[in-house]
Amino acid sequence: MIDDELDRLAGLPAVLLDGPKAVGKTRTAVRRAKTTWRLDRPAELAVLEADPDLVALDPSPVLIDEWQRGPAVWDAVRRAVDEDPRPGRFLLTGSAPTGNVHSGAARITPVRMRPMALSERPGITPTVSLAELLAGSATVAGASPLTLTDYVNEVVTGGFPGIRELDPSLVGHQLDGYLDRIAERDFPEAGLRVRRPSAVTGWLRAYAAATASTASLETIRQTAGRGGTPPAKTTVQTYMDLLTELRILDPVGGWQPTRNHHRRLTSSPKHHLADPALAARLLRVTASSLLRGKEPAAPRPVDGTLLGALFESLATLSVRTFAQAGGCSTHHLRTRDQREVDLIVQDEEERILAIEVKLSPDIDDNDVRHLHWLARKDPDAVIDVMVITTGPRAYRRRDGVAVVPLALLGP
Repeated sequence: MIDDELDRLAGLPAVLLDGPKAVGKTRTAVRRAKTTWRLDRPAELAVLEADPDLVALDPSPVLIDEWQRGPAVWDAVRRAVDEDPRPGRFLLTGSAPTGNVHSGAARITPVRMRPMALSERPGITPTVSLAELLAGSATVAGASPLTLTDYVNEVVTGGFPGIRELDPSLVGHQLDGYLDRIAERDFPEAGLRVRRPSAVTGWLRAYAAATASTASLETIRQTAGRGGTPPAKTTVQTYMDLLTELRILDPVGGWQPTRNHHRRLTSSPKHHLADPALAARLLRVTASSLLRGKEPAAPRPVDGTLLGALFESLATLSVRTFAQAGGCSTHHLRTRDQREVDLIVQDEEERILAIEVKLSPDIDDNDVRHLHWLARKDPDAVIDVMVITTGPRAYRRRDGVAVVPLALLGP
């Protein structure tokens, strides 16, 4: 799906493929490049540290992989684009903060790359298009091959391509290594040395326990300190800023439309990690324990089941990927009087698709009441309403709500 987006952006002079480590940025970009600089290779890094402007002399597209290891190359690309803004000159990839370099605005266009959406994984064939739902022209039909067990396996395996290719018995070990690397290597590479890497992991575990909720940061901080002293607020803010820039945290912001008749909306974000598999691993839950309804040892600061939260996180990952591919933004809705809609997909004209996510395969009137409330509140903006489920078939209810198994939803 990211390939289609890069095709649409081929007229831009420079694109930054931005996302967490291991999502396949290099693999995607190298297929498009005529020249490749790998800055994780000391010899190539040394050359560009000596003369970063060399990248402007190479046949394009020029890929600069792990650009953050040689920050001067960012400014070299920016200068090259200023001097010659021909399309398709540069591709940059990296998984690190850009705060210590010029923004690159109007020269280097960022494109977010996330772990694979469910429809991008083997054996999944979507039949319902999110873009067509938003356009009001969708056909809602199809039979899903996935059972609840299949969805749970997808949650714990995750959408990182390289990890998915491993023997299932090794996936957990690889996810552990991924999480360990964050505090031990990624933080220092970004300029922050951590005395106790376990403190970062402990806070991440508390954040994972709040997946798909709007729990306050203070609640998460106190959860992280359960049984001991919670980390300082300033420390937590540092963690959050850096983890967000490293794309490990991927919260969904509250919907704030420009229309003035939505006056009681909250702006608190919904908490999500880059992939629900990271949350599951932090909380030490397996497919088997989730299916048995076993809750993690780490306290959860929210109501509801962990499996329901992780399934919503998987659905959110997919919806955000599809929305981005269509040039749309993704939000959630929560009012001060406790009305909630899990996901709001909004296009450039502020038309919206409202989405609820339910672990259950069966949907009743109570499940769709907030969708109907929003459609009555803003009939000109709400194009369609949908419930994402684990059920066997896609169909429309008599009240017009689309009911779509996650496995059948595509871009």
